[in-house]
Amino acid sequence: MLRRFLARTAPLALLGVLCAAVPAAADTTFAQALSDQLVPSANNAIKAALHDEHQQQPRVAQASTTAEEQQKHNPVGLPTGWSYSVDVSSALALGNIGTTHRLPGGFDAVVGYGFSPTSRLQGGYYELQEYPVGFNTGSVPLFVQGVANPISSVNLGSAGIDAATKSKFLILLDENLVRIAHKIPVVITPTYIARTASIAGGSDVINVEQNGVPRQILFRTAEVQGLAVTLPFLASPKMFGTITGAPFWLVNRNGANQTNKAQTFALLYLEYRPTNRTTLFVQPSLVPNYLPNDPYPQHLNAVFYGVSHMITKNSWMQLVVETGSPSNYPALGITSITCQQLTPCSGVPTVSGLHATQIRLKFGIGTPSVIPL
Repeated sequence: MLRRFLARTAPLALLGVLCAAVPAAADTTFAQALSDQLVPSANNAIKAALHDEHQQQPRVAQASTTAEEQQKHNPVGLPTGWSYSVDVSSALALGNIGTTHRLPGGFDAVVGYGFSPTSRLQGGYYELQEYPVGFNTGSVPLFVQGVANPISSVNLGSAGIDAATKSKFLILLDENLVRIAHKIPVVITPTYIARTASIAGGSDVINVEQNGVPRQILFRTAEVQGLAVTLPFLASPKMFGTITGAPFWLVNRNGANQTNKAQTFALLYLEYRPTNRTTLFVQPSLVPNYLPNDPYPQHLNAVFYGVSHMITKNSWMQLVVETGSPSNYPALGITSITCQQLTPCSGVPTVSGLHATQIRLKFGIGTPSVIPL
């Protein structure tokens, strides 16, 4: 009954999300981290709960004669006990990223413990690749500090800039499964995320121009917290879909940050399973991101799509195409370079929004309860 209800209401739910979604601040690595950990874990719990509801359709009443028969009717949802997942990944940038055409590889690890089918703690470490289009292509104006007009231009393509970035995330989740009207399963997840990064193989400490003054900041270091809610809108033998929404805000402000209002995160997940081992999926998202160089949050629209395949019961592979760009930054990448003095020119870049497209390939092992399939 619940499956039929979700299947019939799916078109209206999808239309409502697309119309009501408010652009939020983001870059693609933040979306990647959440789609790799928060969303799959919630989806698996909802799938299990829906399957349990389907299995317990009204039947002829009879007394349970054994403990095993009684156990069959206990509620299911979040996995109980210990679970884990480990994977390695490589990525290919669909664009020119400077002195190297390669992106750094990544390593992910997730461990969780379920106290009951409705309560579970999970922690994950993720290494994700990122590169910004515009850091090393085209020409930008060159300014001298205190001089209004540019003195010349700089070709970033020949400047030897390597902007390939490896972002590192620590994500802690407190997952809680509840049922609306005793039927529809919903996962509520208080979330904490700590992020650091390395740029061009080094640290993320760089010089940028802010209000006409060069400033050294941690370009990709931030902490955020949020409260995510995941609920299903589609459930059928071959298809499954959920909506995840959450307010996210900074734990503390850094660098150029001026405000700390909650930013809306929204992710729509839709999958199709042609076989029991293979899953095709698409994830349009509006994801918050508020980095130290941002006076105000960026707003990014990102889309992930790909395929996952179970190699064995506890091993898997996944191919993902990821693309995204901010909606509230008209310019992308480096927009100008400012010298503190004319000779020698110690230039610092003015950085605007980022856009990136890449293909990521992952191989992993782990317990089925946390494998993102």
